[in-house]
Formats: sequence, structure tokens, C-alpha cells
Amino acid sequence: MNRVLVVVGAIALVLLIAASSVVGSYNQLVSLDQAVQSQWAQVESVYQRRADLIPNLVATVKGAANFEKSTYIAVAEARAKVGQVNVSAANAPNDAAAFARFAGAQDGLSSALTHLLAVSEAYPQLKATQNFEDLQAELEGTENRIAVERMRFNEAARTFNTTRDTFPTVMFAGFFGPRFNEKPYFTSQPGAQTAPSVQF
Repeated sequence: MNRVLVVVGAIALVLLIAASSVVGSYNQLVSLDQAVQSQWAQVESVYQRRADLIPNLVATVKGAANFEKSTYIAVAEARAKVGQVNVSAANAPNDAAAFARFAGAQDGLSSALTHLLAVSEAYPQLKATQNFEDLQAELEGTENRIAVERMRFNEAARTFNTTRDTFPTVMFAGFFGPRFNEKPYFTSQPGAQTAPSVQF
């Protein structure tokens, strides 16, 4: 009888320790997931700031005599594509395909803006306008913010992924559905190592 109580007590202790470990790991994943979601919201915020600057930039460029119409049309179309990518803040960090669509659309817009700013170098009358200079400075500041927020998102995603893939958490993380999927990372856009080719 005494031996049975010891065995039952040992089993209960092991189950209690296992349950505590699962609860602690779950709570840690929730906390880290919230950090990723919060950082994702910051990323979306700076991308929205950039999208809000584009109509003014395009309108200013349109006013420059002989400015390449195809260049500002490409920017406007790229911005429209970004608007068509419907990604919710809660879903994208948990859905690699949705995240890739979002990042791809934003990278396309970045390329179009880079081309527009490079082409604008050939238009001194455009560069001389205060409105264009102000918009260009705001855009450059926003691009820097985007880089910082993407880096911070990647750091939050790395912390989450490291915890998620560490034993014993990895054993049960999949039980909670896509909520605790591995978080994707922002990477450099394809061809980023090559400077854009602009012909005047």
C-alpha cells in the first residue's frame, strides 16, 4: 500500500512538472507572439507612411516638364499593387505565403521609387523645387524607418522562432494550429546587390 502511494505520488509529481512546463512554454510563446505582432504593426505603419507620401510625390513629378511619364506611372501602379495585397496584422507573421506577397509588393514599390528618384537627377528644374526636395527628404527618412522596423521585426521573429524550436516547446507548439507557426523574415529584395541602371 505504501509503495503504491509512492508510485502514484511520483507519477502525479511528474505530471505536475510536465503540465507546468507546458503552461510556462505556452505563456512564453504567447508573449513572444505578441511582441512579433506589435513589431509587425510598426512595419505596417511605416509602410503606410510611405504610401501616403507617394501621391504628393507623383503629383510633383508630373508637374516637371518632359518628365518620363512611364516612371511615375510605374510608381503609381506599384503603390496600387501594394494596396491590393490584403494582409491582416494578425495573419501575415503566421502565414509565410501572405508575408511573401506583402514583402514582394513592397519591394516592387521600393524599386519603382528608387528608379523615380534616380531619373529625377536628370531634371534640375524638378530638383530645384522646394516641394520635391521636402518630399524626397521625407521619403528618405521613411525608407530609413522601414529598414529599422524590418530589422526589429526580424529580431522579434528570431527570438520567437528560437524559443519555439527549443526543446520541449517544439514538441507541442504545433498543437495550437497556425498561431505558433515559425515567423518569416524580411530579406533583401532580389537584385538588391546591383545598382539600378538608369539611362538619361
